[in-house]
Amino acid sequence: MIKLIASDLDGTLLLHGAQTLNPEIFDLIQKLQEKGILFVSASGRQIASQRNLFRPIADEISYVAENGAVCIYQKEIIATFAMDKDLAFRILDSIKEHPDCLALVSGATTCYIESGNVAFLHHIRDVLHNTTTVVRDFSEIREPIVKIAFFDGSGTYASLGDFKKRFEKEIKVVTSGNDWIDFVPFGSNKGNALRILLHKLGILPEEMIAFGDQENDLEMLTLAGTSYAMATASPEVKKHATGVTETVEEVLRKLLASLSTETVPH
Repeated sequence: MIKLIASDLDGTLLLHGAQTLNPEIFDLIQKLQEKGILFVSASGRQIASQRNLFRPIADEISYVAENGAVCIYQKEIIATFAMDKDLAFRILDSIKEHPDCLALVSGATTCYIESGNVAFLHHIRDVLHNTTTVVRDFSEIREPIVKIAFFDGSGTYASLGDFKKRFEKEIKVVTSGNDWIDFVPFGSNKGNALRILLHKLGILPEEMIAFGDQENDLEMLTLAGTSYAMATASPEVKKHATGVTETVEEVLRKLLASLSTETVPH
């Protein structure tokens, strides 16, 4: 019996660069929750960005944010993972060596960018709808850092290899969408965050379905008893899933149809 569904956003529920969800997903999620099935948005995005996307049902679902660094259930943060500050600033210094890369530093409830790039600020604050703090220099950040991400407008293929070579022994370096690379502490991933949520709710991994398309989804896909990689995902991602789908919605429709004659306890 399925009791929880977790889905990535960019490249999964948000296809082809979309910044708004298909309105059908809200109806599907509400129908699933009427059957006692919890929905979790699991993304590299900040919690504020995710809540904005799910605005009609924002208080009805749970969230894994910042690639697993923050887990939220019923508006309460139930888990956070922070990175070593010295390592964080070494990563930030290395990002500045790449002139086409723009850094984004995440705390638990706000993200930080350095002043000077108006277009980047607009994208983070007004397109992604992140709660955003502008600083003159990242050294002004006082709260724990849960994730560092950078945007590479030329694509992540070239820079990913360089950053993995430098830092993969100290921190996990993963793609998160076509233009983003994330640095997250070992142990901080969507799978581990969801494991904490499952334990809290008394739900078994085999009672969960997960959807994803990128490296940052692998632990989540592996955890779930049933998992789907998107058709656009790489072969590496697909081999960690139990199935492949063009859209999340088509799987959820089939699940609801299969439950139409069943009674799922709340």
